[in-house]
Amino acid sequence: MTKIVTFGCRLNAYESEAMRARAGEAGLSNAIIFNTCAVTAEAVRQSRQAIRKARRENPNSKIIVTGCAAQTEPQTYAGMPEVDLVLGNAEKLDAKNYFINERVRVNDIMSVRETASQMVGSFDGRARAFLQVQNGCDHRCTFCIIPYGRGNSRSVGVGEVIAEARRLTEAGFPEIVLTGVDLTSYGHDLPGTPSLGALVRKILKLVPALKRLRLSSIDSIEADDELMRAIAEEERLMPHFHLSAQSGDDMILKRMKRRHARKDTIAFCDAVRRLRPDMAFGADLIAGFPTETDEMFENTKALIDDAGLSYLHIFPFSPRKGTPAARMPQVARPLVKERAARLRAKGEEALSARMSALVGSEQVLLVEKQGLGRTACFAQARFTGDTQPGQMIRVRVTDATQTQLIAMQ
Repeated sequence: MTKIVTFGCRLNAYESEAMRARAGEAGLSNAIIFNTCAVTAEAVRQSRQAIRKARRENPNSKIIVTGCAAQTEPQTYAGMPEVDLVLGNAEKLDAKNYFINERVRVNDIMSVRETASQMVGSFDGRARAFLQVQNGCDHRCTFCIIPYGRGNSRSVGVGEVIAEARRLTEAGFPEIVLTGVDLTSYGHDLPGTPSLGALVRKILKLVPALKRLRLSSIDSIEADDELMRAIAEEERLMPHFHLSAQSGDDMILKRMKRRHARKDTIAFCDAVRRLRPDMAFGADLIAGFPTETDEMFENTKALIDDAGLSYLHIFPFSPRKGTPAARMPQVARPLVKERAARLRAKGEEALSARMSALVGSEQVLLVEKQGLGRTACFAQARFTGDTQPGQMIRVRVTDATQTQLIAMQ
């Protein structure tokens, strides 16, 4: 039996399922595969800790390490006596690589020109399926190591995406989440340069049995006109966007080499809410980026209210070797941690307020497991009743905690 341990993003979760299938094709058994994340130094530390623990508990298992951290720093893992094989992000999706004699097979990710449509048969009973439509990133934000783990931006062809979406729907998944490293750059490398919005509309038109289509993290500055029309007209496009905002201060955004300003995030959220008043927004925010002053931090904290954000992923800045931000004047670690804690506390307040605002409303839940489901706007709800994962039920919200809705059928 092969066990896969996944760190990081939804794209990694998708690829872990593809790897499970490839490992099965290869006949791999008694193995543990670690699909790592490189977004922070802490993510790398956690993966190494997990690998050491796995070796202690499974002395006879083959340990394979892959993913973004393995791609960007293969020798870190190759130097661990607990590790048997290190594979790059391209190599992990090819069944033949699981039995090579080399200790390390990590090629130049920048040489990869295509993103193959990985056929994923199941998602371990999950109610929703992830569908990778894009990989890599052409931008070079000063804090980010991910382009060196994923390569340049490349997209899956529209026809392949439609075919996979149809197959997943026929397999019984009521919701599909489109994933990518830089999802809103979708199609720039394809003939005719189809946009993400055009892809969304084609999926919903050509896969009419699909009940819900959701987008993972997007860059609001790249949102195209077709996507805005889809927001306004397509009820099956779920009213929840997670934004790659990173900061609410213009100077920090410039030093991050982001392509948007503070006002752009606010304007996007306002424009989308005019089209879909039930829209909910999440965001990635970094605390303690190099040179961040108290005033700059307060601008980021204020963005939560000014843009109406409620589902937050807060990252204390972590310098990544090889990135420009690692060479900038650093904020003291205790202050970074304190600011991250303050952002999390503000985010908890915002989420609690959103949960309270939904009390009394009627919602359609996608059941994830017995007694637990998600609304269209991604609010988690607890309910009573006999249901199965993947079932859609209508409920009335009777109460709320800080993080969940309480509902009844």
